[in-house]
Amino acid sequence: MIDTRTVVLVEGTSDKSAVEALAARRGLDLEKEGVRVEAMGGATNIGAYVARFGPAGHGLRLAGLCDAGEEGDYRKALERAGLGSGLDRGGLEALGFYVCVADLEDELIRALGTDGVERIVEAECELGSFRTLQKQPTWRGRATHDQLRRFMGAGSGRKIRYSGLLAAALDPGRVPRPLELLLARLAS
Repeated sequence: MIDTRTVVLVEGTSDKSAVEALAARRGLDLEKEGVRVEAMGGATNIGAYVARFGPAGHGLRLAGLCDAGEEGDYRKALERAGLGSGLDRGGLEALGFYVCVADLEDELIRALGTDGVERIVEAECELGSFRTLQKQPTWRGRATHDQLRRFMGAGSGRKIRYSGLLAAALDPGRVPRPLELLLARLAS
């Protein structure tokens, strides 16, 4: 950690995979830039990670991504660490923390479109499995977007594998806002 200057706090390994894939695609060498992406094992761990890496710990520059449902946890942890008070979304962004509408997979599916995601699923030889999910009574008739989110979350390691693949497939002009802002911050 001697060469680390910035720690990017993300909820899980799938988020880490997406950030690293998109950074690599952009030619941003995170290690060279002194950036470490840290998967926290869930948003509720944000306080411990801010304490460890932030001003009261290693004193590193912090940044991160979170899901909309965990935004409050991030605000409280950053405020407890003395990084602001009464933080709103703009305050979080000023600190380098960006909020995904539902979650990062939702952002990536919207950016690629369901047809684009299905092509990736097909290339991974899992289109048959996805079609099986679509036929299940619980998922039949639901939006393809929602079915794809469920598919990504089901199966061992699928979410981690697909988040990197989806991020790598993004058109440079269609990168979801939270990822775009995070990468811009890391490059500065």
